[in-house]
Amino acid sequence: MADTLDHVPVMLAEVVQLLSPRDGALYVDATFGGGGYTRAILNAAPCRVVAIDRDRDALARAQDLKQQAGDRLTLLHGCFGDMAALLAEASVDRVDGIALDLGVSSAQLDDPARGFSFQGDGPLDMRMDRGAQPTAADVVNSVGESELAHILATYGEERAARRIAAAIIKARAERPIVGTGQLASIVRAVLPRGDQGIDPATRTFQALRIVVNDELGELDRGLDATEHLLAPGGRLVVVSFHSLEDRRVKAFLRACCGLEPRPSRHQPIVEGATPAPTFRLLTRRALRPAAAEIASNPRARSARVRAAERTEASPGSGRSVERRAA
Repeated sequence: MADTLDHVPVMLAEVVQLLSPRDGALYVDATFGGGGYTRAILNAAPCRVVAIDRDRDALARAQDLKQQAGDRLTLLHGCFGDMAALLAEASVDRVDGIALDLGVSSAQLDDPARGFSFQGDGPLDMRMDRGAQPTAADVVNSVGESELAHILATYGEERAARRIAAAIIKARAERPIVGTGQLASIVRAVLPRGDQGIDPATRTFQALRIVVNDELGELDRGLDATEHLLAPGGRLVVVSFHSLEDRRVKAFLRACCGLEPRPSRHQPIVEGATPAPTFRLLTRRALRPAAAEIASNPRARSARVRAAERTEASPGSGRSVERRAA
């Protein structure tokens, strides 16, 4: 199948190898984005793919690929956290593999009108689904200083959260903050540029994007759904881009694989009390991109890939995964 979308996703070879597409199987690309993983899966084997995205623009760009793939490709609009319900509406209750790419797509980052990046000035939006609310501008112009500092510290892991929040409150008292360049300038006036050349506004923009799109809640719901949707032997492959996401993925997989330690070494082991693992790890540690990929695509530098294979155990039997916001 010819390439129809100008997009090369991060760690493509590793993701496809871990999914191991096979003839006649059904796979879910739960975060379609630019379509690179979907295209590669379809090229790897005569299989089918259900592609999900909350961004209607992404699905609109997929029409050429859909024409080529025909009934091998199904496109669904919605959030990947709702994938169980979305697939049920498409008469699908079991799949053989699920890919989750948790990053913002290049098309979203490179379009100033979407408001995800401070590289070019645009409206302070950041919504992956432009039919949803609120926007990032709504957040920075409405929440109190303490809540704003909490958002920046928790979801951006920003050490200067209080200083930045105070600067934002002061600036918005003079005029509403409505543009990406406007917000980035406020943050840069508070923080100097780091030694590694990372823009001081990076963590603030990350925090607001996560809150606007409920990204961590979406991830929790999506991970839980994979345990129910994957058939025995089915594979889950997750690409994350920052520590908040990766910690959640790691904790989920360790719990599902039965690798979480007992709460206390003094607690007795009760026969039959430990639930059977619902996954087995395919990656003992997160895979990182090769130096050559980082050189050709700097956005890949923070990517981490984790993968696991579904066992025959019943989903979630007695398992409890602690969710952490930070």
